[in-house]
Amino acid sequence: MAKYGEGDKRWIVEERADGANVHNWHWAETNCLEWSRNLLSNLLSDLTILDGHAGIFLKTNQVHSVSGEAYVNVRKGKIIPGYEISVSLSWEGQAKDSDAKSLLKVHGTVDIPYIADENADEDPELKVTVKDEGPIGKLLKEAFVSKGNPILLEKIRVYVQSMAKGGPAKDELEVRKTVTKSLSPAPAPAAPAPAPVKKKEGFKTITLTERFNCRAKNMYEILMDENRWKGFTQSNAKITKEVGGQFSLFDGSITGTNQELQEGKLIVLKWRFGSWADGIHSTVRLVFDEPEPGVTIVNLTQTEVPEEDRYGNSTVVENTERGWRELIFHKIRAVFGFGI
Repeated sequence: MAKYGEGDKRWIVEERADGANVHNWHWAETNCLEWSRNLLSNLLSDLTILDGHAGIFLKTNQVHSVSGEAYVNVRKGKIIPGYEISVSLSWEGQAKDSDAKSLLKVHGTVDIPYIADENADEDPELKVTVKDEGPIGKLLKEAFVSKGNPILLEKIRVYVQSMAKGGPAKDELEVRKTVTKSLSPAPAPAAPAPAPVKKKEGFKTITLTERFNCRAKNMYEILMDENRWKGFTQSNAKITKEVGGQFSLFDGSITGTNQELQEGKLIVLKWRFGSWADGIHSTVRLVFDEPEPGVTIVNLTQTEVPEEDRYGNSTVVENTERGWRELIFHKIRAVFGFGI
């Protein structure tokens, strides 16, 4: 791209006086590491785990370190979080007898070595240690693991959800929307609103956004290649690369038909599990966006997923979403080295 003040002005993005990134069209990245330190410190410090139950007192003290990287990218109004951090905090415990006399007071640490966007739907590992490894010290440690880990994991989910919503960039996005709206001309009188479309009862829509360290054409080829499917899923697959062609995945558990194909850009499929009631098909739409060379964003939308299968199991939506994440996207990262 030409430098500002040089070349053909049709190809130059000039800075606006109001600083607005209209419609968030351009790629904007916000460093979230310091924000993450502050949020996690607030979430994880000074938490009461047990307050005297069975003579045991447990609490967290403070977060000592949050290291790694964390950022939020925004392009065309879409929020794309990226983070890979480790967290370390301290805790203390005390055991008292029936007369409220202290038997032992201990200190320990909790290390969370890996919190990452690629595992956003999974709870991270927590490593709890205690300095006194005697019988009472071990008892206090076991109590912390039993009662404290669920509390800490719930707090970490709050952080993960905050990043998914934009982290510190969320407020900036709202400001930009307000500025853009104030600069826009008054809208023309609105036409009568169309009648609302009635949603089909008993069905849900799944939406996922996944980021890969590869070109868009590489992801397209993997998803449309029979041999690569067999490789990263370790199961039988039959795939055709033509519109109207039929496919079979995971040893025939999933079948369907190619509806629309645009190499490196779009895959649309009619898609169903064998356990679904006869005649029910969902529509899978995979859109590939390459905001910069070597980075691909895959936006998946799967509509008309039944809430129950033919046997009355009500975990169809949950299992389908988990399957896309864990059995397809995560496996592709692991096998082909596309992780970020």
